[in-house]
Amino acid sequence: QVHLFESGGGLVQAGGSLRLSCVASEPTFSDYAMAWFRQAPGKERDFVAAVSWNGNDPYYADSVAGRVAISRDNAKNTLYLQMNSLKPEDTAVYSCAISKYRSSWFRASTDFVSWGQGAQVTVSS
Repeated sequence: QVHLFESGGGLVQAGGSLRLSCVASEPTFSDYAMAWFRQAPGKERDFVAAVSWNGNDPYYADSVAGRVAISRDNAKNTLYLQMNSLKPEDTAVYSCAISKYRSSWFRASTDFVSWGQGAQVTVSS
């Protein structure tokens, strides 16, 4: 089983930027699509962004489109989420996840087999 470890969360003012990283424990990381999800207090976990195994075909939730960019470096077993123009409503625990599939087309929680522990992102107004 691939283990995932997020970093880069923190406290930022509205309008600021953060970059999250997710390092995988196994090189099989490069064979599968990856995604970021987030969960705010008292709310369900929501899809944020996904990318295919080769870094192509990024998909974004409407709530973040135009403000975030997902990317990956397979040589480093690392997934990234660059977040700009952050808003207070972006406050949540952000988790990376590895898919059962190579394509980023599959974006339901049940399409993912392993999750990181999460990184807290807090955006102050």
